[in-house]
Amino acid sequence: MDISGAIFDCDGTLVDSMGMWHSVCQRLFDAYGAGEAPTERLEPISLRDGCALMHDEYGMGESADALYEELCALVRDSYEHEVAVMPGARAFLDELAAAGVPMVLASSTPVRELRSALAAHGLEGYFADVVSTEDVGGRDKEFPDVYLEAAHRLGTPRESTWVFEDAPFGVRTARRAGFAVVGLMNDHDGRREEDVRPWCDVFAHGFAELSLALLRDYERPVAAHGEPLRALVVAGSPEPSSPALVARLADEAGYVVVADAGADVCRAAGVVPDLFCGDGDSASEGAAAWARDAARATVSFPVEKYATDLALAIDAARHEAARRGAPLALTLTCASGGRPDHALAVVGQLAGAGCASARLVEDGFEMRVVSAAGESRWELGPEAVGRTFSAIAVAPGTRVDERGMRWELADKPMDLLGDLGISNVVTAPDAAVTCRYGAVAAFLLRD
Repeated sequence: MDISGAIFDCDGTLVDSMGMWHSVCQRLFDAYGAGEAPTERLEPISLRDGCALMHDEYGMGESADALYEELCALVRDSYEHEVAVMPGARAFLDELAAAGVPMVLASSTPVRELRSALAAHGLEGYFADVVSTEDVGGRDKEFPDVYLEAAHRLGTPRESTWVFEDAPFGVRTARRAGFAVVGLMNDHDGRREEDVRPWCDVFAHGFAELSLALLRDYERPVAAHGEPLRALVVAGSPEPSSPALVARLADEAGYVVVADAGADVCRAAGVVPDLFCGDGDSASEGAAAWARDAARATVSFPVEKYATDLALAIDAARHEAARRGAPLALTLTCASGGRPDHALAVVGQLAGAGCASARLVEDGFEMRVVSAAGESRWELGPEAVGRTFSAIAVAPGTRVDERGMRWELADKPMDLLGDLGISNVVTAPDAAVTCRYGAVAAFLLRD
């Protein structure tokens, strides 16, 4: 997704100041004997409105204006002496600046204080302008005015202007206004992931997980139609698939994503990836260098991150399908060997991928997610005769048909993760499994 401009929130996003705001507000409340500061009421609104609330409802200060100046003085001092820049923020700003992406700061904090924060940390040179909610009639971030004014000053199209925010009300407002949104979380400001993630295009636990390449690779979901994009994701299992299998699967694919150690098997198989992604901690140095050189694009991530390399690679395949406006037919390999916990998580990833079709292919088996909401029928084919077949429900309320097998099922309810469908045997060339409700992970073993 293109990025022509960037709008950054300040407090809790660029600088680690949310604790400072709570502290200075409480110091004022303590000084005036006004009890506990109503943090949740104060945070979303402008500073002037907050001071008016403190004066009118709590009787603090000679006037709202006097209280405003008193609070601003405390804030400026704290920006200069107590507040730190968020880890990784400067490096990310450097990356955007080097790419020529213009940036504006947009905050509920007054411009004078924002500029003091930027100057205290040597950040002012990154930003073409600074905008406060006070510049838009005091309308807080529950309204889009400050983001729209920032975009106007940038002079960039709304659809390719990214907003970087940490507050739930901020990401929600910016997304509703049509901006692409990065939601940034940390482990100490008390934000809840479930309040932020649904409104984000990209969700990250800090700047270390962000890069320009990641934003450019991202694409919003679209109404898909036509032929599916057949995407292959080569993961980094400790027990990888054979190069011959990977080469065959790549020949069938229209887009190949390699995740970290998958670079080694792709190199051995002679498969050139379209995209190489991951943290580089499990691929050999030579294979990682080869993949970065050979791939059309690379998206790098830090070793210490919340998402797995596999989840990020599947996201990349999903983004490419969205770019093409096509359904996603996802094939995964080199993903399940060596770690039973990883294997179970892989099944969960595919079951929740929401693809037109999703399968895991290894040397010893093929697993497909057969679901009422997606690919509801798998015809196993004549080559499956005599092989072992298992179906395990991965959604509640699952009901299946199994035909052409030693033990046939007709509209049979299956318990979630139950063993009813284990170790059937294919007996007919027209054998098939059909999912009427729910979803199953259907395994065809190569005995």
